[in-house]
Amino acid sequence: MTSLGPRLVVAGTRSGAGKTTVATGLMAAFAQRGRRVASAKVGPDFIDPGYHAVATGRSPRNLDPWMSGADLVGPLAARAGAGADLLIVEGVMGLFDGAADGAPSSTADVAKLLQAPVVLVVDAASTGQSVAAVVHGFRSWDPEVPLAGVICNLVGSDGHERMLRTALADAGVPVYGMLRRDDAMRWRSRHLGLLPVAEDRASVRRSVQRLAGAIVASCDLPGLLDLARSAPSVQTAPLPEPRSVVDTGAAPRVAVASGPAFSFCYPDNLEALRAAGADVVSFDPCGDESLPEGTAAVLVGGGFPEMFAEELAANAPMLAAVSGHHRRGGVVWAECGGLLWLARTLDGSAMAGIVPAAATMGSRLVLGYRSASTTTRSPLGPAGTALRGHEFHYSATEPDGDALVMVGRHGTTPGGFAAPNLLASYLHVHLAAQPAVAEAFVSAAARSPLATSAADIR
Repeated sequence: MTSLGPRLVVAGTRSGAGKTTVATGLMAAFAQRGRRVASAKVGPDFIDPGYHAVATGRSPRNLDPWMSGADLVGPLAARAGAGADLLIVEGVMGLFDGAADGAPSSTADVAKLLQAPVVLVVDAASTGQSVAAVVHGFRSWDPEVPLAGVICNLVGSDGHERMLRTALADAGVPVYGMLRRDDAMRWRSRHLGLLPVAEDRASVRRSVQRLAGAIVASCDLPGLLDLARSAPSVQTAPLPEPRSVVDTGAAPRVAVASGPAFSFCYPDNLEALRAAGADVVSFDPCGDESLPEGTAAVLVGGGFPEMFAEELAANAPMLAAVSGHHRRGGVVWAECGGLLWLARTLDGSAMAGIVPAAATMGSRLVLGYRSASTTTRSPLGPAGTALRGHEFHYSATEPDGDALVMVGRHGTTPGGFAAPNLLASYLHVHLAAQPAVAEAFVSAAARSPLATSAADIR
């Protein structure tokens, strides 16, 4: 058994509203003061955890009870916080917002599972005494949620701050900070949210350090640390790990796409592949001209390939390398943005051509959790392999493909492309709760005719 240590959940009244700003700033502020800070993000998001990693210097994590199951939230949080003085968990959307099917998935659900005190970030712009009614409503909606304090964001002046503090004192809710409105603290964003850190890490690092200074000046860090330490001791079971499916010394090399165009990959997924016996390395489809030597399988997660379509199309040697890898029997697994890179074209620009489809960007957002099953054999297992994941994209492919049958809030839809050595779809999967999928993928890599042991490569 593992114990959960000091922990806080930073939640919002709605999506946005400064929740990411406050959570990231708190992480950076505590880290600046010598605390070992760990982070986690409620839900399936990839981008916010990248900012957490800059603030903490540690690998970010996701806590998503819909994808992993509620029973694994505690073990995943324990792994996230291992060796840290403090675990700060950023919520998703508003405190009580979750999956449409009502399954545990909200920030409130995670806070209850972790028995972690919640600090509510309130957008206080153009608000006075009404802030007390907002906080009272959130605190009373579910008494089992340990809402323990408030940080007000977008405070306009000293007078505004006094008004807010008076209102919240009357409501009997502790105030841990008042963050002033400052246009310099606005994050850059685009159609799927914040810009990924991988696109401009140096600029993000400077911004996070400025934010930490603002948090120090406006928030009660000692009080927040005491609050985190007040969380009760919780014992969690060990996280289930994939078993190694290859012989010692014969680890198949799995090349994972990275760089500015493909930065969406859960760290837990990479750890699951290593536990299953893979030798995990990285490559940049924009800048590298060949796959790493000895690559048996390629994993291409999500990102923003549409923003780098010209660079990807211009890198003809890499497109030929990944196409040849697949043609010679090498294994390929692509999720969302990776699917676009494998298509014949992306908005008219030539891509790898492994997937017989044209990809285009549109204006309609496709978003939600999916229960899925494969219709044919793929590197993730035989036909009928069950998967749980999510979609989040504005693009589409023509045709859609039919490798998966996906069930979501709007019904059942087909999608994706598969072969014994290929799965490419819009579905993002979290492997921490699906060790058998990690085992199947590494097994497929080991059986690849291109598989070369790491020892032989060295």
